[in-house]
Amino acid sequence: MSSINSSEFVFQDTLPIAPLKICALASCKDLAEKVNRHIVHFREHDTEELLKNKHGIDFRGYDRDNYLLESNCPRFGSGEAKGTINESVRGTDLFILVDVVNYSLTYRICGQINHMSPDDHYQDLKRIVAASVGAARRVNVVMPFLYEGRQYKRSQRESLDCAVALQELTAMGVVNIITFDANDPRIQNAIPLHGFDNFVPPYQFVKAIFRKDRHLTIDSDHLIVISPNESAMNRAVYFANNLGVDMGMFYKRKDYSAVVAGRHPVVAYEFLGSRVEDKTVIVIDDVISSGDSMLETARELKSRKAKKVIICCTFGLFTDGFEKFDDFHAKGYFDYVVTTNLNYRPAELLSRDWYIEADMSKFLAAIINTLNHDSSTSGILEPTERIQARIARYNEESRKEFEQLTLDL
Repeated sequence: MSSINSSEFVFQDTLPIAPLKICALASCKDLAEKVNRHIVHFREHDTEELLKNKHGIDFRGYDRDNYLLESNCPRFGSGEAKGTINESVRGTDLFILVDVVNYSLTYRICGQINHMSPDDHYQDLKRIVAASVGAARRVNVVMPFLYEGRQYKRSQRESLDCAVALQELTAMGVVNIITFDANDPRIQNAIPLHGFDNFVPPYQFVKAIFRKDRHLTIDSDHLIVISPNESAMNRAVYFANNLGVDMGMFYKRKDYSAVVAGRHPVVAYEFLGSRVEDKTVIVIDDVISSGDSMLETARELKSRKAKKVIICCTFGLFTDGFEKFDDFHAKGYFDYVVTTNLNYRPAELLSRDWYIEADMSKFLAAIINTLNHDSSTSGILEPTERIQARIARYNEESRKEFEQLTLDL
């Protein structure tokens, strides 16, 4: 498959298990509206095909111009809240979308303004689940940034927040949980009898990079993929194998005898891998939080005479702001940053000339549409074939551009 297109979602032998409804919490309204438009487009094509082959089928609300459900979570003056559904969800296949890291939303408590934290978003999610699970045929949660996903294992006397949250949702009646690039997908072992799908965005990264940069040479002499730490190794290996290039890894040498700001200080960044001199380097990870480790990786790569540094992360949180990234970009330590639109990105980030967005709305729409038909996602949404097709197309377009340039000269 070269891309996700409408014709790939004609489920001629399968109707939806129930009418589709998409309930977007206030934290991800913009993303949900894009997803809704894609599903409407998919299903316009599906309906034409189904009508040609299966006359008289009851589509049960299949052909609609809007699948979004109206809901809200109003708050009392004390800060307490409730979840309300503003239309019937009886018998529907409900997908609830939430962005737990959207800090832009506020609420008033005792006259003070509070910004919503991940805990607040998670509580609102549970309120909407509680308001709908008794009537809906099936309730699914789409949580791109997995709530407490970085607290997935116990290393001392501490809470296992992510596992507890997953168990709490399934105990309330949630059947499937859909997330992206979980810090450790093995967290699904906390709910082994329920659906847990973890999707990754390498194809969207490839699209964004190729759209931005028309002059990459994709081979081991000119390109290398780097993991900024040990935990991102699997992502880097998969990305490098698809591109057919080498990969490398940084690891942090820490001083475990000291603790600074709650962490062991980093003594040095050590590099394992082939040379990066005069190469384009793609650094890939799951989250940019403060961005310190990613920026230090970029600086280390430039000190090793990398030609170009491209940073790819699924989630760009930028918890310490953008000034440090502005400074490192101005100094030439990296060329641009690619993140997805699965989490909130403020306008000041979108206006940066070093920022590129990898749009995930069509991919997410394909996931929801496929799960609503209770069909397998493995064959349709496996990114390897699409990545290979995109690379082949890019190389062919580059070859034609080079031939045209030669003729012009």
